[in-house]
Amino acid sequence: MLRAKLACLAGEVAAAIVGQPLDGDRQAIDRAEAKLDGSEQIKFWLMHVTNLRAINVTPHAAQNDSITSTGKHRRSAIDARTTRHQGYGMSQSCRTMTECIFGWGKQHGTMRKTKHRGIAAGAAGFLLNLIAYNLIRIPKLVAA
Repeated sequence: MLRAKLACLAGEVAAAIVGQPLDGDRQAIDRAEAKLDGSEQIKFWLMHVTNLRAINVTPHAAQNDSITSTGKHRRSAIDARTTRHQGYGMSQSCRTMTECIFGWGKQHGTMRKTKHRGIAAGAAGFLLNLIAYNLIRIPKLVAA
């Protein structure tokens, strides 16, 4: 039962990535995915990567091959088939740059808790955070 549920979830997420129509309710899928515990999430992720590869999509997710507190190496779903390409490294560096922007906005800007109501006001606050981040970056960019 659980395996079928995980396979269904992984297939639906893979279909959403390539733009194919979903058969199920997206919010129901998100709720079901949120209820998975740690071992179920690992199985879900492995099936998700397998489904992506089955439809010829290369998963550009971060590889988790760190060492645990007990000294064992973690087993990542992202293996050498993905990491050997130059595009994977470029994708990961772009990802860290993007995460840096959002991290700055949460820590120093006003993105942690918005003080606005509505989509337009929230978008304006987000844009103001991006402008502030770019203004802080200008001296570093000019010096380089």
